[in-house]
Amino acid sequence: MIDRIRRWFLLFILSIFTVTSLSSCNPSRFKSKAAQVSQLVFVSPSDPDTFNPPISESLFSRIVFGLIYDGLINENGITAELEPGLAESWDISEDKRRITFTLRPGLKWSDGEPFTADDIVFTYNEIYLNEKISTGVRDILRIGTSGAFPSVTKLDERRVEFTVPEPFAPFLRYAGGITILPKHILKDSINTTDGNGNLKFLSTWGTDTDPQQIIGNGSYKMVNYTPAQRIILQRNPYYWRQDSQGSPQPYIERIIVQIIENTDNQFIRFRSGELDSLDVAPEMFGLLKQEEKRGNYKIYNGGASSDTQFFGFNLNKAKNEKGEPFVDPIKSRWFNTLAFRQAVAYGINREAMKTNIFRGLGELQHSPVAMQSPYYLSPEEGLKVYDYDPQKARKLVLDAGFKYNDQGKLLDWDNNPVRFTLLVKAEEKSRIDAAVQIQNDLNNLGIQADLQVINFNVIVQKLMSRDWEAYVGGFGGGGVEPHSSFNIWYSQGSLHQFNQGQMPGEPPIQGWEVSDWELEIDRLFEEGVKELDERKRQEIYGQFQQIVQEQVPFLYLVNPLSLQAVRDRINPIKFSALNGAFWNLYELQVKTN
Repeated sequence: MIDRIRRWFLLFILSIFTVTSLSSCNPSRFKSKAAQVSQLVFVSPSDPDTFNPPISESLFSRIVFGLIYDGLINENGITAELEPGLAESWDISEDKRRITFTLRPGLKWSDGEPFTADDIVFTYNEIYLNEKISTGVRDILRIGTSGAFPSVTKLDERRVEFTVPEPFAPFLRYAGGITILPKHILKDSINTTDGNGNLKFLSTWGTDTDPQQIIGNGSYKMVNYTPAQRIILQRNPYYWRQDSQGSPQPYIERIIVQIIENTDNQFIRFRSGELDSLDVAPEMFGLLKQEEKRGNYKIYNGGASSDTQFFGFNLNKAKNEKGEPFVDPIKSRWFNTLAFRQAVAYGINREAMKTNIFRGLGELQHSPVAMQSPYYLSPEEGLKVYDYDPQKARKLVLDAGFKYNDQGKLLDWDNNPVRFTLLVKAEEKSRIDAAVQIQNDLNNLGIQADLQVINFNVIVQKLMSRDWEAYVGGFGGGGVEPHSSFNIWYSQGSLHQFNQGQMPGEPPIQGWEVSDWELEIDRLFEEGVKELDERKRQEIYGQFQQIVQEQVPFLYLVNPLSLQAVRDRINPIKFSALNGAFWNLYELQVKTN
């Protein structure tokens, strides 16, 4: 993978979000009778949280980022080999600690201004390494036991050099995948503060910004955003890519991202012939497969998704600046009892979830590492798993000092009934169904989980503020490199949700504790990233997976098959298990009737 940054942006996002429209906003209405233009219409189940890439916490913003930004290097969606992007070439020193990128000549931003090495140095040093800006990009670039970062130096207008203090296994993919931002637009926001002393950058390019003021270097530029309705993008006339005949790419002139929360509406619009593509949920598969030929589309099957879906508890023992605990201390004691977490894991019937919710179109997930990764440790190789065993679950809680009352309800040591709130996002039906099953399975153990189904952007805010108890969630776009999830597993990472530490720019928290097993994961990631021997790296990340499965900060659920329906009129589709149908968007063409 290019890294979490790039995969979130295009390779992952375009593979999991569908192409659709509303009946009240038919894509044909965007075409005038005088000039028909080629277009695709994607969908997002929620509005973006910001148009500022480094500070975005929402996958739904990254639908846009993948279209308006390009990387120094790109990943071939079929072979996973690295290919030139904004950089036409790169050189790696013999000691593997220096990479020199040479930019293509004549690169421009979408406003026509030159794209140079200054933009790269500015983005890296003034934004990603700025301690006043909280961004997950900084987390995954930490190197070794020192936690140092690569340095970036301008050699001339077209050449930059990245240097690391010690070996860093994913160095090339990470350095080449960083999203670059325009210095000429954003430099003032980095050097000035608002009335509260915060960098103006933190409030720059919000969703209230005129979309035409958002400047990128990718294949498209944003021209319109109507909240709760749509985002419209047009081909960037300054984009660098051309075909072998010298014709500018991409060929498709316009992209529309419809904001549609209800998956049933997406399904209806696809069947009616209004849509170009659809991410096929398990409950849709049977009917859509029957209509495949008549509907002039093909359903592609990429095998089990590389994303992760999980159920987890908030293990944070800290207090806010007012001295108030983020999690009720009574519940926090349950959540931080290992036997309780393991009991819950044994008490959830994931096989039934696979059969009933996913219609058998998925695989049980046991690890934070994707099954497609060479670093994946399988159950056959000794990975601990939690097969459904309610009797074992009950024994674990009883041995830990819990007890049952006459009504079969689970009580803790002080006779408090075990009850908590379970969050799940409203935009994904299968995830809601999974949460309902978890609720029922836990009820069979005498545990009451109160389901709270809310908009994903609200959930993001709750996670960031540590205002939650239990959560059915997921991460996507990590690819096969384990270090891409460093910002999740590093104890001070920006996505270390189950025990989120102090983040830059937020009020201080009190009494935050890091467990020994979290520190051991820190150590393993530090060791793994500087180990260049692949066999040894596999052993290191195998130990990491064992710790996660033993400690159960997340119980991994079911990975659905990656199923995507695409109209026959879009070519050439080169479907990839990791990258979906639209990784090669630049060369796709839409056949007109």
